[in-house]
Amino acid sequence: EVQLQASGGGLVQAGGSLRLSCAASGFTFDDYAIAWFRQAPGKELEGIAAITTRDMMQWSRDPLKGRSTVSVDASMNTVYLQMNNLRPEDTAVYYCAAETTARRDTAITAGTMFRAPNAISVWGKGTLVTVSS
Repeated sequence: EVQLQASGGGLVQAGGSLRLSCAASGFTFDDYAIAWFRQAPGKELEGIAAITTRDMMQWSRDPLKGRSTVSVDASMNTVYLQMNNLRPEDTAVYYCAAETTARRDTAITAGTMFRAPNAISVWGKGTLVTVSS
């Protein structure tokens, strides 16, 4: 079964850092776009960043204004989202999602994930990040 599992959320004080993990099972990351999203209470789903594992290109919507970095460890089949200098407004449920890039343009795939997240084929359960002031 194809699954993603996001983890690493928790309670952190403003100014702190967290590294979220997105682990895949049932498939390997060798030709996928993996994207991170978040949804704050009462707000719409928001794209953060994506990385495509075929070419290691990254695409950022940058809602954290330069305070986030996405990376991949192919040996662990895991994608990470490093977030620094967290602010209370970063409080949200964070999700990862995956879309195959096999026989597809990676830039188009990543862009489509942000424009049409409802069409993404694989979603992980979210992990809650709470930033206290």
